[in-house]
Amino acid sequence: MTPDFLDRFEFFAGVPDSQLKALCSFLMDKYGLDPAHHVIAANEGNAAALAAGYHLATVKTPVVYLQNSGLGNIVNPAASLLNGKVYGIPCLFIVGWRGEPGVHDEPQHIFQGEITLSLLEDLDIPYFVIDKAVTEEQIRAKLEEYGALFAQGKQAAFVVRKGALEYSGKTIYTNPYSMSREEAIGCILSASGDDPLVSTTGKASREVYELREARKQGHSRDFLTVGSMGHSSSIALGIALQKPNRRVWCLDGDGAAIMHLGAMAVIGASRPANLVHVVLNNQAHESVGGMPTVAGKVDLCAIARACGYCSAASVDSLEELANVLEAAKAGGQLAFIEVKCALGARADLGRPTTTPQENKAAFMENLEG
Repeated sequence: MTPDFLDRFEFFAGVPDSQLKALCSFLMDKYGLDPAHHVIAANEGNAAALAAGYHLATVKTPVVYLQNSGLGNIVNPAASLLNGKVYGIPCLFIVGWRGEPGVHDEPQHIFQGEITLSLLEDLDIPYFVIDKAVTEEQIRAKLEEYGALFAQGKQAAFVVRKGALEYSGKTIYTNPYSMSREEAIGCILSASGDDPLVSTTGKASREVYELREARKQGHSRDFLTVGSMGHSSSIALGIALQKPNRRVWCLDGDGAAIMHLGAMAVIGASRPANLVHVVLNNQAHESVGGMPTVAGKVDLCAIARACGYCSAASVDSLEELANVLEAAKAGGQLAFIEVKCALGARADLGRPTTTPQENKAAFMENLEG
């Protein structure tokens, strides 16, 4: 099934999801990043608020797309902005259902998958589940039904099962950088030595795990933040504040850093001298398909300095990276490093074979030691 059933809508905002890759590619081919029609938001709550503004300006119904892990980010605007007991702003949500009960998925999606439908029910958002067997005619009929709800200022959702959407278009995402993310991570692991490291969700943590395996180093130094996108820097801050005699490294992603950018303000205000915050910037949500972030249009180093980081540097080569890593280690102050790297990962990139609970226990034992 293709996403053509959405041709009656004119504004889309959201955060990319691998389960919605067909929809994301369709939107990029149809609109690109024309902000009058399509915005890749910082986070899902941001998308819901953008949708509200669109409705206020046009009286039309917007569409917000997201992975179900992002439902937590829309709870506040859905309940205290869109809901009929407040402003009554219509919106169609398209939700990728990761961790659906009975469908194998990664551990960070399991509980979220179990509560996805009940969360929508609690938010008073009627839903219709789309799978491969559902026809476009059925969806259009459901949209007619939803139209009556939208006219009343209510919201509704399509919950999309794995493989339900298809799109024949081939969208290619690129950036101008040549250093691979895995090369950069290897350099960072060499510099960090035995220091504790917190890595962000997605392929970066998978590459950290694989590099440790290849080097036969074990995994007790690393906390792999497999879920809660955008929060690895706050986790690292919490550790750094309680372990002032240990240098702590945060390995962040551009999409993750932007998702909860306020964390940098809190880090800068706290100014822990033992924290090095590294953002791997490939200008993309690569782990879910490669759709662009806004990181190619903002100056992350300027943001870090404005937030209170003591030093900030941007690099796009391994030689430059090695130099700034050594400078950060020698500096003894809160440091920010932006690493501009290429899109792409090894086709055979694996996943951690240890559970999150095992990772937590080993990491905590290492910290205590």
